[in-house]
Amino acid sequence: MSGHSKWHNIQARKGKADAARGKIFTKIGREISVAAKGNPNPDTNSKLADAIAKAKANNMPNDNIQRCIKKAAGELGSANYETLVYEGYGVGGSALIINTLTDNKNRTAGDVRSTLSKGGGELGSTGCVSYMFDNKGLLVVERTVGLDEDTVTEYAIDAGADDIVVQDDAYEIYTSPAAFSGVRKYLEEKGLSFLEADVRMIPQSKITLSEENTEKFIKLLDKLEDLDDVQDVYHNVELPEDEDEE
Repeated sequence: MSGHSKWHNIQARKGKADAARGKIFTKIGREISVAAKGNPNPDTNSKLADAIAKAKANNMPNDNIQRCIKKAAGELGSANYETLVYEGYGVGGSALIINTLTDNKNRTAGDVRSTLSKGGGELGSTGCVSYMFDNKGLLVVERTVGLDEDTVTEYAIDAGADDIVVQDDAYEIYTSPAAFSGVRKYLEEKGLSFLEADVRMIPQSKITLSEENTEKFIKLLDKLEDLDDVQDVYHNVELPEDEDEE
């Protein structure tokens, strides 16, 4: 129930997110629109409710969220978006899992392959690195004077979470993917808000690269995240605190 702080500078972290606000909102907005297709009611659509929670954790305004939901009945009504996952390697033997949301898988595959190659990496086969990651729900709650460890631990246990890790400035609550929606909803009903709220691939262990390769790897991450079809990039590299957001 204890750990070092990787959420130690929340304001700086949010500041970095703000610098890429447009890109982040675009990606999450597409996720919301796709989740809302067929059922725009988050009360009965847990996938949509999870996407909205992710948006709120990234400070996405409610007006933006509502516009994305409305898009589901409009421009996305006839579009056929699908989720595709790519696995590959970066510099220094690093492992990458790249989640995409696309209406043209040939374009997306080409973009991902080319970006990896130019960044010193390569596209791998399905399963080549995913065995090094665990798929988990993660809810991060800011640790404040009015929110003590015992209370959050009790909430997490009652909600059905698998584990809670107490950092210096935050509580990390882990769930199975299947339990994520229920745990998130329970904690929201208890009045908690989140710095992070997502189901993600979490590395079982991390590797340390040389300073030169770390710089190359960060540039590769930036290039991958800049691709329009890429939603999330997960990796197993130990990055400097201000860069380590996945």
